[in-house]
Formats: sequence, structure tokens, C-alpha cells
Amino acid sequence: MMETFSFNTDTHGHKDWRIIKNNKSEEGYAYNSFTLQLESLNVSGGSRYAAFFSILVSYVFIIAANIGVSVLVFLEKSLHLPMYLLLCSLSANDILGNSVVLPRVLLDVLQPPTDRLIGYYECVLQAFIIHMFNTTCHTVLMAMAFDRYVAIGNPLRYSAIMTNRMVMKLTVGAWGAALILVGILLGLTVRLSRCRTFMRSVYCNNASLFLLSCEDVFINNVYGLTFTVVLFTASIGSMVVTYTKITVVCLTSKSATLNRRALKTCSTHLLVYLIMFLSGMIVIILQRFPQYAEEKKVTAILFHIVPGALNPVIYGMQSKEIQKYFSRMFYSNKVLMSP
Repeated sequence: MMETFSFNTDTHGHKDWRIIKNNKSEEGYAYNSFTLQLESLNVSGGSRYAAFFSILVSYVFIIAANIGVSVLVFLEKSLHLPMYLLLCSLSANDILGNSVVLPRVLLDVLQPPTDRLIGYYECVLQAFIIHMFNTTCHTVLMAMAFDRYVAIGNPLRYSAIMTNRMVMKLTVGAWGAALILVGILLGLTVRLSRCRTFMRSVYCNNASLFLLSCEDVFINNVYGLTFTVVLFTASIGSMVVTYTKITVVCLTSKSATLNRRALKTCSTHLLVYLIMFLSGMIVIILQRFPQYAEEKKVTAILFHIVPGALNPVIYGMQSKEIQKYFSRMFYSNKVLMSP
């Protein structure tokens, strides 16, 4: 089969090229193009509007619930505790991650496939924030696991250990580690030239970006795999060690009050972690099965929606302090409205 290459130069001086086979051009090939195309969700007709409405309602709820929890913690002095301050960090991460992903998905759902275009630098920024979101989900929950262990394992020294300074160190460490790991990840990708413009994904991510290149991406694959293994090993390992130690403390303790407190606070944290972990694992597993491309895109969106929506609800329902605050507020409003 004869293959020829045609080159064109656009108004900015960038060379575009197409592969020509049997006098037919294959669309989607361009040398270092600054305009990329996302496949996004393949929905049409009534399904398009149903998907749009569902994602929109989810996004509004996520933003309202997480902002509400953060404002509540900030205003209520009784909630100025390490657990709730770390919860604010988790809420900030949910707000940031979903604000980058969902508005773009909403826009693309209403657009025809050929109009789902995104600038290269916008795509890189989106991929960076998305990977920051994914990584910080793990690191912040690891910090919260440490807080729970200190609260159960060393209750008498809790105030001395979990000071504001320690909370700041844990927060900076969680976000800083994610920043370094993701910075290297995307740095290895942006160094590559691009020969394609079409991405088979619902939003920009590192894999979809480096697959646009015709260069050798061996280093990208190795670092990406190492990144994932290190993050998941550290995340799972910290949870196993933390909850093993908490279990030992509870089994050796004769305090029913301590055991009830451990069960209530730790079950909340563990449930949030399991939801995040299982959502991420489903996305990773589906990547190994190309025939489930649409299912993979849906689960990638749900990875943002499900934890972001459930986190404030779970902590709100399980937190005695938050329940007390809303009870006082409801009682005050009831008194004011009574004749």
C-alpha cells in the first residue's frame, strides 16, 4: 500500500501533516496542533438531555454540599478540630476536581462530536488538575487515617500531637506530594511532540495526551506505572497498618466508650476511602477491556461524582458535632417562627 505524506503550514507557521493512503486522508493527524478533539460521551436524542440534566444536578449538589461543609467548619468554633479541618481539605479537592471535569462534560454532551474541541494548553491544565484530584484523594485520606489512629491509640496525647501545626504539615504534605508526583508525570508528557489530535476519552488525562505522540513513550509508561504502584501501595499500606493498630487497641481495651467512638469515627473514614478506592479501581480495570469503552467513560465521570457527593453526606450524618449544630439552628429557627 502506497503511503505519502502531505505537509501544510498554517497562519501561525505550524506544520500540519496527513497520512495519505490510496489517495484518502486519515483525519486526526496534525503535527503539534494546538487544537485537540475529545470523543467524550456518545449520547444522542433524548439520552443527551437526560445525561446533561443528571450530571448538572450532581455537579450543583457536589458544589453546594462541599462548600456548605467547609463554611460550617469555618464558622462553627466547635468544629475547629483536626478531623474537620482535614475534611475541608478533602472538600476543597472535590470542588476543584469536579469543577474542572463536569462543566466540560456538560458542554461536550450538547455539542456534536466534531465540535468537541479543546486547546492544547487547556487540555494539559485539565489533565494536571484531574491527576492532582486523583492523587490528593489518596494523600488526604492517608492524613485523616493518621488522625484517627492518634485519636484512638493515644487519646490522652491527642491534643499535644494533633496541633494546628501538625494539621498544617499533614495538609501541605498531602498536597505537596501530589504536586510533585503529578508535576513530573505531566512534565514527561508535554516534552513530547504530537502527531495526532483525537483523544478517545471523556476528558483530558495524561494517558490520552501522551498517546497523541508518535515518539517513544516508554519512559512515560514506566513512570506512570511506577506512580500508580507507589501511590496505591502507600495508600493501601497506610490504611492496613492504621486500622490494624486501631483494631489491636480496641481489642485490648476494656472501654466500651472507646470502642463505640472508634467504630463510629473510623467507619466513616473507612467508608469514604473504600468508595474512592473502588471507584478508581473500576476505571483502571475497564481500561484493560477496549470493548467497554463507553462504560469506561461513564465510570470515569462517576469516579468524580460519587465520592464528591457522598463524602459530605457521610461525614454530616455520622458527625455528632455537625448534627448538634443543625439541631441548634433548627431549634432557633423554630423558636423565632413560633407565635
